[in-house]
Amino acid sequence: MQRSCASSKYWKITAKMYGSKACCINGIVLALIIISFIIFIVFMVVVSWTHEERFLRNAVEFFFNFVNLYNASYKRPDVLTTGAGIPIGDKLNLQTAGPRGPLLVQDVVFTDEMAHFDRERIPERVVHAKGAGAFGYFEVTHDITHYCKAKVFEYVGKTTPLAVRFSTVAGESGSADTVRDPRGFAVKFYTDEGNWDLTGNNTPIFFIRDALLFPSFIHSQKRNPQTHLKDPDMVWDFWSLRPESLHQVSFLFSDRGLPDGFRHMNGYGSHTFKLINSQGNPVYCKFHYKTEQGIKNLTVEEADRLAATDPDYAIRDLYNAIANGNFPSWTFYIQVMTFEQAEKYPWNPFDLTKVWSHKDYPLIPVGRIVLNKNPVNYFTEVEQMAFDPSNMPPGIEPSPDKMLQGRLFSYPDTHRHRLGANYLQLPVNCPYRARVANYQRDGPMCMTDNQGGAPNYYPNSFSAPDCQPCFLESKFRISPDVGRYNSLDEDNVTQVRTFFTKVLNDAERERLCQNMAGHLKGAQLFIQKRMVQHLMAVHQEYGSRVQALLDKYNAEGKKNSIHVYTQGGSSVVPSKI
Repeated sequence: MQRSCASSKYWKITAKMYGSKACCINGIVLALIIISFIIFIVFMVVVSWTHEERFLRNAVEFFFNFVNLYNASYKRPDVLTTGAGIPIGDKLNLQTAGPRGPLLVQDVVFTDEMAHFDRERIPERVVHAKGAGAFGYFEVTHDITHYCKAKVFEYVGKTTPLAVRFSTVAGESGSADTVRDPRGFAVKFYTDEGNWDLTGNNTPIFFIRDALLFPSFIHSQKRNPQTHLKDPDMVWDFWSLRPESLHQVSFLFSDRGLPDGFRHMNGYGSHTFKLINSQGNPVYCKFHYKTEQGIKNLTVEEADRLAATDPDYAIRDLYNAIANGNFPSWTFYIQVMTFEQAEKYPWNPFDLTKVWSHKDYPLIPVGRIVLNKNPVNYFTEVEQMAFDPSNMPPGIEPSPDKMLQGRLFSYPDTHRHRLGANYLQLPVNCPYRARVANYQRDGPMCMTDNQGGAPNYYPNSFSAPDCQPCFLESKFRISPDVGRYNSLDEDNVTQVRTFFTKVLNDAERERLCQNMAGHLKGAQLFIQKRMVQHLMAVHQEYGSRVQALLDKYNAEGKKNSIHVYTQGGSSVVPSKI
């Protein structure tokens, strides 16, 4: 067999360079590539007849998979090198003056290794630090082009590659992913018109409705600046002072506050968006993705056990499921509200602390999200993954949602801090299915040809990208007076009451009250009292159950508890500075 493979001049050269054992395998792979090229030509003919874009994409992917396989078959054993590619002869021993002598400055193998090691870590995400990622595709199953002109929804059957990152919100990168916390559910669609980042959670609502409160809200969920401990006083003081948080807090302390991994939970775009069709007609929209694995939650006992024994449980569950071919999937829906309906809606339709009634605005099926590929390298494909809600292709636009408007600035700003000005050139973030053409140049870690010698100013008289009026944002009218409007009292209880009385059954209500009281007991009594008053306003039973449990816990006394803050504003624990 080896003799016949090496009969031609080509195979003789190949056998000499790489070893005759690989020769036959290479011949088989080469034959497969020739076959795939023939299939590619057939697909091209089909494309020319049918104008079906998906045939072309499938053919290109099929062909290049074989090319990659062929290239991989020719790889020689790797030679250990420095970062500059210089071969290394010894990576186990320092270069010293004698066996007991000092290290030499010229030991570049050591300095190259240590200098890079000293700079391995990048800033951790301020929120959503602990997370898992995966890749897959979105497939359109229902036509919504009468609502939206975005090419991602162009026709039934169209597929778009995507990346997803799941996360907890408040914990650090090394924290447990089974704790009671909202879960981030961010989706990056690599569309023909640039990336579309849908940065959502596993809840359709949030704790606040005004973006100005976001830094303070996050600070309250993080560590006390004096003790460096999670502080129930901070958490419940903020929530009880901002009663718009009642809806999300109730959701959080219900069973769904402890999802069983990332596969068994729903996702939501949460914010209100605007869809524009090809005629320029707008509607408001909310995005939902319902798990096809079914909702599963952990008990408090299971979550606590896993936090101690397997703090990476959710990451492991997702990775193993995909590795075993059990690809998780979600059904993608939208809710639609016309501008006229928005004017008559009993609540602010852009309020992130409220939902739209499914009865009045039913879910409209759109497609499916399927995750079928694990990351090859966590750092490059997950840790460096950056989502930006301002990345919206033509046909999808922001609404007046105050939280969304704030995130349009905050998210890309934090990515520029964490990853650098050219973070969109990183492979996982780059819009590889669209051609980037602009007048942005230079910056740290520019990884492209920097758009060559093309003009870097606009307008200019030479060959350069130009604006296309067909991609103009839709016009909208604004008439109110500019001001800072207080939204604290915009009915914070009606939807929470519906959640408590109609969404939850009695057993679920009991667990909600137990979970909430079990955490609220760590706060000072005046904070407990204020929070219970809000719960009473929602429903008498809600407040009474929580108060009864608090009375029991408070009678038992608090152990190992120091309240750093007092109502006078001073610290109980004095500073030594």
